[in-house]
Amino acid sequence: MSTSDVRRLKSALKKHWPSKPGYKAERYVGQFFNATRFGTKIAAEVVGNHGTYTVSIQINQDQITSVCSCYIGKHGYCHHCHALAATFLKQPNIFIELKQRTLDEVVSVTDIPEYLRSVTLDDLIQQLKKQGITQKALAESIGMSSQKLSAIKSSEKRNRYFHELGATKLACLWVLERFAKK
Repeated sequence: MSTSDVRRLKSALKKHWPSKPGYKAERYVGQFFNATRFGTKIAAEVVGNHGTYTVSIQINQDQITSVCSCYIGKHGYCHHCHALAATFLKQPNIFIELKQRTLDEVVSVTDIPEYLRSVTLDDLIQQLKKQGITQKALAESIGMSSQKLSAIKSSEKRNRYFHELGATKLACLWVLERFAKK
């Protein structure tokens, strides 16, 4: 693990959640699975009262953004987020460090999922915009409405994943590869 990122995360988490987790959060501490860390972002899943939730916390400069897929966690103000922070503080080594993979490093089909996890749909759409391809043009070219594409993009930010997310990211990559201005 990158020690500077881990130190920054620990410091920010302690400041943001200075008190011990309450009863509702405490029962989830240490119960997370599929725990990952990508730079100063941690994410994991936990089984809650109404299914499995995806929880993430990210540090940008001195600002913390947290989000949970539970019904009250849209802005990160839920006990699952506090529990994730407490879990990281107690057990940072359970978080598998994801490496930034560039598209050039994708050499086989098995590399694709790791690359897709390391890039957001919004990042890909921004790359398309730099190439003169609008979000609306992309949506139309893949037979999707602009509203649906916007919903997929914003949902990814809130840890609510549409089934089409991976395919949409692959479509962006294909368009970038095929139509990028040389």
